[in-house]
Amino acid sequence: MIPRIKSVEPEPNYCLCVLFDDGKKVRYNVLDDIQTIDSYRDLITVYGLFEQVQLDQSRTCVFWSDGIDLPSDTVYEYGEPVS
Repeated sequence: MIPRIKSVEPEPNYCLCVLFDDGKKVRYNVLDDIQTIDSYRDLITVYGLFEQVQLDQSRTCVFWSDGIDLPSDTVYEYGEPVS
């Protein structure tokens, strides 16, 4: 089953704070993706883009533009748990 996101908030240093429907809360560092995926570099070079993170209608993906998105299962698995 694909985890559904309840909320997503941008944080300093290119991190996302993500709360899932099952109550799990994680901090996901997008900087690693920015450094390895070419299309993600706009999150640094386009002023204010990172802070415009959105949740798709299915609540299984966060995105910034047509070419920059993160599936919820990746965030769920690799995010650092937050208490």
